[in-house]
Amino acid sequence: MRLSGPEPVSDVGSNLRDLPRYTTISTLSAGFIATLLSIAGPALLVYQAAVNAEYSAAAINSWFFAIFVGGGLLSLLLAILYREPICGAYSIAGSALLVPVLAQYSLSDAVGAFFVSGLLITLIGISGLFGWIMDRIPNEVIMGMLAGILLKFGIEIFTPLPGQPILAGTMILIYVVSFGFVRRLPPVLLALLGGTVIAALTNQFDPDSVRLSLSQPVLVSPEFRFDTLFSLSLPLTLLALASQNAPGVGILRANGYRAPTNAITLFSGIGSILTAPLLGHGISIAAPMTAICANPEAHSNPQGRYVAAVIQGLGFIAFGIGGATAISLIQAFPTALVTVVAGMALLPAILQALRLSVGQSKHTLGATFALLIGASEINVLGINSAFWAIVGGVVVAWLLKQEPAVD
Repeated sequence: MRLSGPEPVSDVGSNLRDLPRYTTISTLSAGFIATLLSIAGPALLVYQAAVNAEYSAAAINSWFFAIFVGGGLLSLLLAILYREPICGAYSIAGSALLVPVLAQYSLSDAVGAFFVSGLLITLIGISGLFGWIMDRIPNEVIMGMLAGILLKFGIEIFTPLPGQPILAGTMILIYVVSFGFVRRLPPVLLALLGGTVIAALTNQFDPDSVRLSLSQPVLVSPEFRFDTLFSLSLPLTLLALASQNAPGVGILRANGYRAPTNAITLFSGIGSILTAPLLGHGISIAAPMTAICANPEAHSNPQGRYVAAVIQGLGFIAFGIGGATAISLIQAFPTALVTVVAGMALLPAILQALRLSVGQSKHTLGATFALLIGASEINVLGINSAFWAIVGGVVVAWLLKQEPAVD
């Protein structure tokens, strides 16, 4: 293991000059869809976490500003420096982790945990620790923890059905049909549009509460606690690396790109540090969005697909600046719609986590323990289930080094 900085950049001047050349209908469309993919559902997780923690409107606005503007700037930086369709965003799995636990900590405690997570990712980016950590914590265990954390969100897709059968049922039907037959638009976006129509027709949507206003970020001084290191900082770090950056790098490589792993990790960490005082819970790259922009449909020439990531980055920045308007729009929706859409937005991550954890032939029992502990929401010594899921899964995987295959 040795210290290593970011990979050498490409010809930045040429990359900037070529932006108009590769700004086509296909790159614009890919960048726009990638932006919608992260806004349509995952943003609701951040909102849920903030509401559960009883954050003020100013704090919620600042959180949206931090993660969307920060993620957008990361897209612009990486795309222009390396001429690759690398989409910056925020940790969706990390957002889900915070929904049930954030209320246990003060605003300053949370900011301190976010700052430490960013610092850890930065150190990993310059030290070469990324591969070392991933080699010693089985990916099946990390994905099992992720599956356990996300499982309750998937279940909550169906909890509104008895009370809101038309609204929830229509959204589920639209999602299933779109998943099977619509290729160009995210199923969760179509389900959201359908749910909005139903809510409007049944007088459950309050457009008068939507207000046009810009976000006004606030600065919060961090406070550092030992228990938040284990409950928040370490899980957020592992989720950002294992469920965001690692799959994103894999997608880039699968599409023929070299993927500047060190630069992605380093700049993600620096961005997380800078946005933490604004309540940002971490900046990373997003695998699903990167997949859209790296796909041949984004542009026939692989050298031109980076423009799609630039479009996505600009879309994120615009959304972050207008985050106050977006939050008022979320508040105009019925609770059932928000719950269903948030769960649907995580379904691809749930499926991937299950496939890469209990769906593998190695460390099956360790991954299962991690899944069950993560879903249990236990809290021991002031440390939540995400950490104990990793500990339990790693211990079981270590004890069963030659675990028999599951038939």
